[in-house]
Amino acid sequence: MPTYDYVCDHCEHQFEEFQYITEEPLRKCPRCGRKKLRRLIGPGAALLFKGSGFYITDYRSESYKAAARAEKEAAGKPNAGSSASGDTHKSANSSKSSK
Repeated sequence: MPTYDYVCDHCEHQFEEFQYITEEPLRKCPRCGRKKLRRLIGPGAALLFKGSGFYITDYRSESYKAAARAEKEAAGKPNAGSSASGDTHKSANSSKSSK
């Protein structure tokens, strides 16, 4: 809900008011009761960081999360093909060093 700044042209009372965007601007001053209230033009909405922090992964889609879990599980399992390729690579290096 946006915060709007108001000032009374009669008594110069300034305050902030939380209002829905669809609500009509206030007209009556809460201090003096006259209908001399004016809504000020502010700098606009700012990005506020509150709490423990923001992480890029906070808003990932469910399909992305499922694929990441599957990839993590696959990485955790030992792969038989990787040890065989490592042995072949070692034997190729050992034959080069003996020549």
